[in-house]
Amino acid sequence: MTTYHMGMVGLGVMGGNLARNLASNGFSVAGYDLDESKRAAFDQHAEEGVKSFPDIESFIAALEVPRRIVLLVPSSVVDQAIAPLKPHLNKGDLLIDLGNSFFGETERRSVELEKEGFLFIGSGVSGGEKGALRGPAIMPGGQKEAYALIAPAFEAISAKVNGEPCVTYIGPRGAGHYVKMVHNGIEYGIMQVIAEAYDLLKRGIGATNEELHQAFAEWNAAEMNSYLIEITADIFTHTDPDTGKYIVDLILDEAKQKGTGKWTSQNALDLGIPTHTINAAVEGRVISGLKEERLAAEKVFSGPDATFAGDRAQFFTDVRHALYAAMLASYAQGLALIQAASKEYDYDLDIEGIARIWRGGCIIRATLLEDIRQAYSAQPDLPNMLLAEPFRTQIEERQAGWRRAIQTAVAHGIPVPGLAASLAYFDAYRTGRLPANLTQAQRDYFGSHTYRRIDKDGIFHTEWED
Repeated sequence: MTTYHMGMVGLGVMGGNLARNLASNGFSVAGYDLDESKRAAFDQHAEEGVKSFPDIESFIAALEVPRRIVLLVPSSVVDQAIAPLKPHLNKGDLLIDLGNSFFGETERRSVELEKEGFLFIGSGVSGGEKGALRGPAIMPGGQKEAYALIAPAFEAISAKVNGEPCVTYIGPRGAGHYVKMVHNGIEYGIMQVIAEAYDLLKRGIGATNEELHQAFAEWNAAEMNSYLIEITADIFTHTDPDTGKYIVDLILDEAKQKGTGKWTSQNALDLGIPTHTINAAVEGRVISGLKEERLAAEKVFSGPDATFAGDRAQFFTDVRHALYAAMLASYAQGLALIQAASKEYDYDLDIEGIARIWRGGCIIRATLLEDIRQAYSAQPDLPNMLLAEPFRTQIEERQAGWRRAIQTAVAHGIPVPGLAASLAYFDAYRTGRLPANLTQAQRDYFGSHTYRRIDKDGIFHTEWED
């Protein structure tokens, strides 16, 4: 019987495409799935070097030793997928979770499986279905000896930028899934502010889809060159063959989420790191889900009756500046969170290396990530990327347009929570004295929580009431 280099548990679109990617790069793949139809679809590519097996015993027997088994199953069933495999494995065999698992669960699995003698990798993968087939960005965490077993395959199948593979060893235990979680948080933030820029231009000044396509295509050819801006420009060109209308105008305004953005916001609160843009994006998706309530409220409440009377070309520029500045804020918040997590969880994360592998394959890939990589290469302990060039100059030069765009949004009653939260983050970060002194006085007043002073050392309390 043929011996296969790797195993794949979960033969859906992602698992099937990744297996074909592996096989095309010289790593034959044995597959297993409870769903017979998925096994049949998988076997249609048998000539490429993949083959499915109907039961776990034959699947395991087909793998070379030490076994390397990838799991691409929903995060809710990872434990159920691992359990029936373990009785057939040897110590030193490697299990690899490539799903969107919560990093805390990966931490637990890593410790438990290591105690049983197994190696374990929890890895984020970004790039979607096409990326899985053509080359994703891969973020593996686990034991270093585990990564050594899978590194040649991951390097072969990952996206490449200037010949460099978009994969690197991230860190121990749940580090890989943690970095992927924050990647998705940054993605949430960028998608939200792109949507707000679109709304501002479409509702605020009546921009047509043709104008929106031209604007986003122009921005993508310049400082905002990125996957998300690129596909946004393309979306505005697609029409529905049945109605002739633009597809984007026919899509229900309700954005779904799988949890990674929410996890990012929750963890940021746990670690005390401000993530204004990401939080606003999560809340934006939540309120989009209140479609029926919003339709009812629209009939009850009125808003400003404003008509845009300014220069349209200048407003396009203002929105462009606001969008780019907010995109920078989303990256800055995510990277600051990763730095905090590196210390909190003893991950020893390399920000320069993370920025390097995000340059290709992943959803947040962008030209500016090379500048981010260079900034952290020059100063690994950089507290915030906005302090480094070229970002410091870029965000300062865009302040005026950023503020005008938000002022116009407020005047027209158009919600821009992401753009506004990004500006609030920037303004708070550049403010040497915030009004938290009053907050602390209030806390001391009603709860004797004490405070520190700016003119002398020590901890103080005032008897505010006689």
